[in-house]
Amino acid sequence: MGYINEVISSRELLVNLTMREVKGKYKRTVFGQLWSLANPLAAMLIYTFVFAFIFKAHPDRGNPSGLDVFALWLLCGLLPWTFLATTINAGLGSLIANAGLVQKVYFSRIVLPLSNVAASGYNWLFEMGVLVVALSIAGAFVLPWLPLVVVLMVLLALFAAGIALMLAVANVYFRDTQNFVGILLQIWMYLTPIIYPLNLVQDQSDRIGGLFGTSITLVDVFRLNPMENFVDVFRQLLYDNRWPNASTFLVCTLWAFGSFIVGVWVFRRNEKNLAEAL
Repeated sequence: MGYINEVISSRELLVNLTMREVKGKYKRTVFGQLWSLANPLAAMLIYTFVFAFIFKAHPDRGNPSGLDVFALWLLCGLLPWTFLATTINAGLGSLIANAGLVQKVYFSRIVLPLSNVAASGYNWLFEMGVLVVALSIAGAFVLPWLPLVVVLMVLLALFAAGIALMLAVANVYFRDTQNFVGILLQIWMYLTPIIYPLNLVQDQSDRIGGLFGTSITLVDVFRLNPMENFVDVFRQLLYDNRWPNASTFLVCTLWAFGSFIVGVWVFRRNEKNLAEAL
């Protein structure tokens, strides 16, 4: 409880660091916040061309929304992934980037990676707002599902924050962490059904059958990926416009709180030694 009170007492510093990250990123740019859409839109155009037009990947039509737009289906999974990857990359380098501050001034160091989470979340809110408008124009009825979408966004933010906290500590002691994470994020993305529908994996799973003579299938292995569950629920809410599967939503909740609790525990255990290690 004392540690929680210490973090709460640092809320003003957290807000200031967050605003520094937000304002500094697009300072002196002409388009400002609009640049946060550049990377996901560019990726959407490339992936849509490659997977929708060349490989003819075709996700199921939105049920019951009736949507059949690959680009919008893609963005419903790509934007949450982009937030996760951005948060992890920014968070793991937050302590090293502020080494001078950590060594000279005492404060709750956890606000450094958390400010990066908040800054990434600020940009993500803007991107998701644009996506909601695009989905509404395409004929989706997103408005009733927005409260659940916000809850799911908070859960993903907790999940990302937990990972960022653990990796921020690891990166202080092992500077190769950021290089390994960059590679692992690429692998993780392609192992998550973001740019291709899960029905392609299901087809291969049905063809292969049980793995290594067991009843475990390829789809079962894919569903162990926490981001598969998050992406699935985001698409159920935004693209399909229906209640998410209760068990999948529960899995997302468990991953979120489990990651955050472990992340805070790891960070707290190592916080006192960070100044010396840096």
